[in-house]
Amino acid sequence: MNSQIFPLPSNRLDLDISGPLEAERPIGVILVDWGRLSQESAQRILEFQKKAGLPFGEAGIAMGLLTEDDVRQVLSMQFGHVCLPEDSGFAKDLVAAHQPDSEAVEQLRALRSQLMLRWFENDARQGAMAIVSPGMGEGRSYIAANLAVLFAQLGKRTLLIDADLRRPRQHRLFNLPSRVGLSTILSGRAGWEAVSEIKAISDLWVLPAGALPPNPQELLARAGFARLVAALRSSYEVILIDTPATNTCADAGTIAVRAGAALMLACRDRSSVPRLARLTDDLRQFGVTIVGAVLNGALVHDGAYR
Repeated sequence: MNSQIFPLPSNRLDLDISGPLEAERPIGVILVDWGRLSQESAQRILEFQKKAGLPFGEAGIAMGLLTEDDVRQVLSMQFGHVCLPEDSGFAKDLVAAHQPDSEAVEQLRALRSQLMLRWFENDARQGAMAIVSPGMGEGRSYIAANLAVLFAQLGKRTLLIDADLRRPRQHRLFNLPSRVGLSTILSGRAGWEAVSEIKAISDLWVLPAGALPPNPQELLARAGFARLVAALRSSYEVILIDTPATNTCADAGTIAVRAGAALMLACRDRSSVPRLARLTDDLRQFGVTIVGAVLNGALVHDGAYR
């Protein structure tokens, strides 16, 4: 472990307040920055807007220069309501970003509210939580990723860590490189550049798993991982940690102990109740706070590992 990467430099992830907030910027300026409009087209819409007395978005739609999706996305962004197009590069499983008005996301928002009350706003030091479950395909990565998006929507500085160093998935969900991440930090071969800011979703950062190491349990059990989590607590209000299945390795228990808390996940018609009970007892014996339990009814498509 390269101890020189601790602590986190105080200005590493500071918010940029040198320019206007996104919510205060005109719709036309945002759409030009996104590449949805040229400067010339934006000017044409402005001229037509003045003559017709229409809002900018409606004027652009009437002229055929904007689509309803363009206007909906920029308005969602201005009101802190993430709604990304299907071609955003992110996986469809990020329903909190692609389908924010769906029933599934409303249920996830309810879960977010409970977690805020029970853990993240209960004590200033309680900023990290592992997502755990006994078996494969029970939805840990799905829940962790979507909760991260929703916490970021609250304006909480949120970090999602993929600590599944065996079969990671977060880099695919967020379309990130997979070579640098948690494993390369813990082995001393990378620093804070391994943390990726998700520019399309304000206040969200992701630390992917990185290259798959031959010794994941040893990397996670070393003092470096505990120091890493401790250092990150000072820079993020919410830290969610994705973990591997507990019935395949001991990694998740180690991760949960470092986080201090765990969200227990079960999947309908898939999870074993005795295994869930054993996992709960084991974590509590090691002093891990079980913040809550979630029954995930989502199906796993195309053999995706969650």
